[in-house]
Formats: sequence, structure tokens, C-alpha cells
Amino acid sequence: MDATHFEDHCWRDLIPADVIELYSHYARDTFVGPSAALLAIDLYELAYQGGAHPVAEVSKRYPSSCGEHAWAAIPPTVRLFAAARAAGLPVFYTTSDTRPMSSPGAVQATRRRGVPTDPALYQIRAEFAPQPGDVVLTKMRASAFFGTPLIAHLTQLGVRTLILCGESTSGCVRASAVEAYSHGFHVVLAEECCFDRSPLSHKVNLFDMHHKYADVIAVDEVIAHLNKAASAPIQRLTGDPR
Repeated sequence: MDATHFEDHCWRDLIPADVIELYSHYARDTFVGPSAALLAIDLYELAYQGGAHPVAEVSKRYPSSCGEHAWAAIPPTVRLFAAARAAGLPVFYTTSDTRPMSSPGAVQATRRRGVPTDPALYQIRAEFAPQPGDVVLTKMRASAFFGTPLIAHLTQLGVRTLILCGESTSGCVRASAVEAYSHGFHVVLAEECCFDRSPLSHKVNLFDMHHKYADVIAVDEVIAHLNKAASAPIQRLTGDPR
């Protein structure tokens, strides 16, 4: 175990040394586990509104946008998707349920006011467009598990590891990661592929999840693992004991 490597992440410029020491007993080897699936949290148009500009600027017109942070995460996330598909991983997406009979105005993922319900805003961005065989789940709460059939899909596929990307780090990503851990999955957060409106919330929540529930791993490391696994996807993903 390399304790220095364990803390070598985006929060190193924020979390004081004395706090790092308080959490030193969480230090461990991190890894991408076996029988993995990719779970993309809320990579929909709403998060990218206003373009690659500071959130304080775009939020005046688009209060749900993650601005420049969302756009900065596009290239590494495209690379993650490509590696996951090459390795034959099952790919799951979440987006919000905007159907009128689902009462989207009454039941929401967070207590944020004035969230738009235009279905077009909850379409997955073209860079990450679902492909045949992918599963797109609609949800009303923060977690990808709550009120969805995700756990049934993962169980049937024999998935043991969930690689998460998307937004927001402090909201739906965190809720999904904690619940995935509670269900017994090995949880990996692709660091550069998660984002939030606030860098402070992003870094603190990654720090907290890394120590308690998930392995935060640089996307290059995740991709390197997937590239090695690409030669034998069928046995890993179907649970075929042969």
C-alpha cells in the first residue's frame, strides 16, 4: 500500500495535512475490480447549458448547469466510454423522469427549486449517446438504485464492480456510489469523469467517498485496466463459469 498515492488526487490542494492524518487508517490499495459495468450518472443536456464558461456566469441563465466543469469532463469521459465498450462492459445511464404522470414537479432528486422538466434537456449528450444494448434508466431521486430496476440488471449480469462517472459529484453520483457500496459492489469513481457546480463540493465529496465507500482512480488507470481486460469480456460479464 502506497499512502502517498492513495491521497494523490484533486483534493490535495484543499484538505489540510492534519485532516489527511485523521483519515490515514482508511489508506489501502485501490483497484478496478472484476466483472465491471459502467454507470453514467445524468450526462444530460441540462448540465452543459450555457457552454464551457464559469458556473457563476452561466448559472444566471441556466441555474442547473455545471458550466466549464461539465465541459472539461467531456474528453476524459469519451475515452472512458470507448475503453468500456472495447472491453465489453455493460453500460447503464441514468436520467430524470419527466413524464407528466410521474409528477416530476412533486418528486425530485434534490430540494432545488425551479428545475426544468423539458424532456429535451434530459437527453443524453451526443458524445455519450446510448448504443443498442445499453440501458437507460429514468429516476426521480438522486440514487440510480432508488425506484429503478438497476440492481436486477446488475444481478442478472453477475456484475461485481461499478465504475461511475457523471454529475453531480456531491449529489446523484454520491447517492449512487453509497448505495452501490451498500449493495456490496466494489465502487470505482473515474476521477476526471465526475463533476459538480462547485470545485469545493466536488473535491470534498470525492475525498469523503474515497475514504469510506469507493476507490477514486484516475481515468488513465481505469482505462489501462479496461484495456487489459478487453481480450476476455464475455466470460467476465455473463458470469459463465466455464
